[in-house]
Amino acid sequence: MSKIATFKSENLLVNIYDSRQELGRAAAADTASKIKELLSQKDEVNMVFAAAPSQNEFLEELTKIPGIEWQRINAFHLDEYIGLPEDAPQKFSRYLYDRIFSKVPFKSVNYLNGNAEDIQAECERYGKLLKDNPIDIACIGIGENGHIAFNDPHVADFNDRLIVKKVDLDMKCRMQQVHDGCFSKLEDVPKYALTMTVPAIIAAKFIFCIVPGKNKAASVKAAVEGPVSEVCPASILRRHPNAVLYLDKDSASDLAMGGDVGEIAH
Repeated sequence: MSKIATFKSENLLVNIYDSRQELGRAAAADTASKIKELLSQKDEVNMVFAAAPSQNEFLEELTKIPGIEWQRINAFHLDEYIGLPEDAPQKFSRYLYDRIFSKVPFKSVNYLNGNAEDIQAECERYGKLLKDNPIDIACIGIGENGHIAFNDPHVADFNDRLIVKKVDLDMKCRMQQVHDGCFSKLEDVPKYALTMTVPAIIAAKFIFCIVPGKNKAASVKAAVEGPVSEVCPASILRRHPNAVLYLDKDSASDLAMGGDVGEIAH
């Protein structure tokens, strides 16, 4: 695979690839390797997945890799809109069903319900599931505003005591959904969502963060080179002991690559 560069920013390993296809292939290979390693040590693995076009290549490649014992894996997802019709194609549960949950035989698939009658009770239900099934591997992305899951800067809390919570989405986050082609106009994008909190995500033993595309260049720069702060929630990845960030040339295009963030190894 055509890795252009690799370096570390604090604890965070950053790998840059020539294309988003190469990025997806590399992230899938590394994730599969970690799954197999963990399944050699324990009976089951718990995984959480992001739902976004940025994950397309990664998920496609992951489902093709032979030898993964999916029937020993419990699947979760990071976040979900509140109030979309059950048959809406933009629902994250639908995206993940189409891209991975229906393609491989998981032991269990645990959906976050954004249409629950009692949203607080749903947060507590899913939070208990995650507490009872600690996440081994989190496969995530980074938003245009630096969010991880739906932890936009104004609601992100590195010391959040909750596992899952209701949040309001900021304008940049909602516009990203239009830029990604998920919604035709801003008015169609829900204003509220459910999300795993930052500490819940960071509690995962291993994190694979997949971030292709020019529209992510500014948030990647903030995450890798800026201060570790809720202003860019993804910056917390630099404090995780086992996190890897996968970039393509476009998403890495604003990085200084070297200097304060480490030395490039070609």
